[in-house]
Amino acid sequence: MSDHIHIGIVVGEASGDILGAALMQELRKHFPTAEFSGIGGPRMLAQGFHSYFPQDRLAVMGLIEPLKRLPELLRIRKFLREHFIANPPAVFIGVDSPDFTISLETSLKEKGIKTVHYVSPSVWAWRQKRIFKIARAVDLMLTLLPFEAKFYIEHNVPVEFVGHHLADEIPLHVDKIAARKLLGLPEEGRIVALLPGSRGSEVERMGELFMRTAVYCLEQDPSLQFIVPAASPDRYRQLHIQLNDFVDFPIELINGHSHDAMAAADIVLLASGTVTLEALLLKKPMVVAYKMAPLTFKILSWLVKTPWVSLPNLLAQKMLVPELLQDNATPEALSAAVMNYFENPDEAQALSQTFAQMHNELKRDASARAADAVARLIKQQ
Repeated sequence: MSDHIHIGIVVGEASGDILGAALMQELRKHFPTAEFSGIGGPRMLAQGFHSYFPQDRLAVMGLIEPLKRLPELLRIRKFLREHFIANPPAVFIGVDSPDFTISLETSLKEKGIKTVHYVSPSVWAWRQKRIFKIARAVDLMLTLLPFEAKFYIEHNVPVEFVGHHLADEIPLHVDKIAARKLLGLPEEGRIVALLPGSRGSEVERMGELFMRTAVYCLEQDPSLQFIVPAASPDRYRQLHIQLNDFVDFPIELINGHSHDAMAAADIVLLASGTVTLEALLLKKPMVVAYKMAPLTFKILSWLVKTPWVSLPNLLAQKMLVPELLQDNATPEALSAAVMNYFENPDEAQALSQTFAQMHNELKRDASARAADAVARLIKQQ
């Protein structure tokens, strides 16, 4: 097959742009003159990607915003479907954003175009019947996590576990002292990082709760120091207001630097999400918490099929780290879980060693593996 081929890619958010750009770079090792088009972000554009629409037009979240934007999203998808059917690429790759890309992949596959989906939706956790739609949509699923691949194998969907790009980026050894120096923190002493979330609604529910937890911890060990990295300028302002009620306590607000804050900490208290994987890769004992609207929690409790929510526990398929959700997420319970690590240092050390083993499993040169798998699919007759 000629190296001069056309590859279609659609990404819907900033995280997809990171994956898409790295994938493009690796695919060019297989196909040096390949052309890429579809929808991409700034990192992809910097590599010569042709984007028919700005990537941020697909970046919608929640329940209401997608409904408001539905006519525009349908128009964009219709254009892409008609364009790629009229100009068939060697392969079409949808990166994450499954609500948008899976339907597009289905239409293109029906026309004989090879399709790949990169980053599995959480089909193993909830709405499991989506697996049948995915099976009709893709010639190949690329997963970041091993338990995801197992689910697809069980349902006879072609799959490749490629590893997680964060495991490639975060070093196996974390220099806690260097991180503390960078943030101007004391080299000695016990430090706890508080990460209440990156969205305004998360910080509204979790910010004050985590600060009250810090107060409970300080009652048991007044030498503790707490750091709170804000995910954005908006979250910094929001957390700064919340901290007005805690000015007498050693809780320091940091603008950004979430990785450095976790690296500098002994223990991390954080809201459930991708950040739990980052904490794992930084080998940090953690306590996971989350609160949401009561009705939303009740609905999700009915839908979700897994007994855990945090990625460390999902990867281990057992309870490695404490998960305190909804009414169980109280300052008393959270502080007890945090202090348990300090009171049982051998347990904390063993957990860090387990995280190191898990890091090695996820560190697979993900972008190169993904490109290898896509190249094999392209070359299949």
